[in-house]
Amino acid sequence: MCAMPATAVRRLILPLTAPVGSVRAVRPERDVAVLTYDDGPQPGGTERVLAALAEVGATATFFILVGRARRHPGLLADVVAAGHEIALHGIDHVRLTEFSAGQVRRRTIDGRKELEDLAGQHIRWFRPPYGAQYPTTWAAIRSAGMESVVWSNEVNDWDDDPIADIAARAATVRRGSVLLLHDGYADATDGVDDGPAPTFD
Repeated sequence: MCAMPATAVRRLILPLTAPVGSVRAVRPERDVAVLTYDDGPQPGGTERVLAALAEVGATATFFILVGRARRHPGLLADVVAAGHEIALHGIDHVRLTEFSAGQVRRRTIDGRKELEDLAGQHIRWFRPPYGAQYPTTWAAIRSAGMESVVWSNEVNDWDDDPIADIAARAATVRRGSVLLLHDGYADATDGVDDGPAPTFD
């Protein structure tokens, strides 16, 4: 029997198992999908998303970066006041796969506590930055008392594509889909360099 090198296992197999156990869709009692927004709060983005949601009477789950909530507590308060759900996206936007399981657990516990203090509410959901996790990462999130959430649909709104293309990708959602969107764009202040932010409105 031929053994697969450890690097090949990490590169090929672990990404396939990463979402195992995580929430990817829901079973709603009515015909709705779940809108989720990552990487905020961010001035210029979060306010526009809140206005758009208010215009159509929709609510969403905002996966908050704690460092940004510290810098923009007023925007976080606006999200809470508008009746949206607050969830944890991390202390920063560094991939959890860069850390040991123990470090992931500690960062998750610390991030949750600080975000609960800032938002004034219980935080149940956690989305790993980039959705990047191993089974050990998922287990560490669970041991920190949180539920890992990824997504079933994404619109790649971090790309500067024509708005019609982004809207068409969003239209693929079905009942119970969890749609990944963004009200912010992670950058060096969040511990990462993902290049320039998209410029579309």
